Amino acid sequence: MRFPGERLGLPAEGAGSVAGYGRRVAAFVLDLLLSSLVASLFTAPRLPENWSVLAWVVLTVVPTAAFGMTPGMTLLGLRVARLDGRAFVGIPRALVRTVLLFFVVPAVVTNADRRGFHDRAAGVVVLRSR
Repeated sequence: MRFPGERLGLPAEGAGSVAGYGRRVAAFVLDLLLSSLVASLFTAPRLPENWSVLAWVVLTVVPTAAFGMTPGMTLLGLRVARLDGRAFVGIPRALVRTVLLFFVVPAVVTNADRRGFHDRAAGVVVLRSR
């Protein structure tokens, strides 16, 4: 294999290629910050505490299921795509991916195609959208 995604029939670079780790981590951090901000709107003047986790789950599952991207992914030009070619990721796949991503380790254990266990379990891959 010469590049990540080659086994999946994806291009080596540009739109539709497998996303790099840097952008993926940056999108994840942006989503965490946005979730904390949203949760704090409902809990102010107190800190959001665990409400941030609920906000993160909602802000990750719903847009990923419907649009294939979280707010952070949208900003950084990433999207989640099903390997079977269907248009929508759907709630079950987005939920499996998010629950496993919550534990971080499944996302860190990747294969040659840069797919973490959470992506493999959900049957998806994170691609560059631009």
